[in-house]
Amino acid sequence: MLKNNRYYKISSLIILSIFFDQYSKFWIRNNIESYNEIELIGSFFTLIRVENSGAFLGMGSELSYIPKLILLIIFPILVLVAVSIYTYVDKKLDNLSLVGFSLIIGGGIANIFDRIVYGSVTDFLYINLGFFKTGIFNIADLSVTTGMILILIASFKKGT
Repeated sequence: MLKNNRYYKISSLIILSIFFDQYSKFWIRNNIESYNEIELIGSFFTLIRVENSGAFLGMGSELSYIPKLILLIIFPILVLVAVSIYTYVDKKLDNLSLVGFSLIIGGGIANIFDRIVYGSVTDFLYINLGFFKTGIFNIADLSVTTGMILILIASFKKGT
C-alpha cells in the first residue's frame, strides 16, 4: 500500500503540473494576441504571448530541423525517461526530492508536448522588478525551476 501511495503522489504531481501548464497555454492562445502585453501588476508582472520555437530564452530557435529535433525533442525525452525511472524506482528519495523531480517531469512533458504538437512553446509570463527581470516563461518552466530548487534544497538538507 505504501508503495502505491508513493506512485500515486508522484503521478498526481506530474499530471497536475501538466494540466495547469496546458490549461494556461490553452487560455493564453485563445484570449491573447501574440506580442500583446497585458499588465497584471503594473509593469512588474505582465502577460506577453510569444511562441518560442527554441529552448530557454529562444536558444536553438535558429537551428535547422534535424539538430532542433535532436536537441529540443529527442534528447529531452530521453532525459525525462531516465529521470522518471529514477524517480519511480529509487525508494531512498525524500519527499522534497520526489516533489522536485515530479515537477521537473511534468513541466518537461508539457513543453515537449507543445514542441511536438504546435512546433513551438507558448510563453507568456514576464516579471520586471527593475533590478531583476526574467525572460518570458510559462507554467511548465516554473514547474521545472521550482523542482530544481526543491532538489537543491533537499540535497543541502541531506548534507547537514
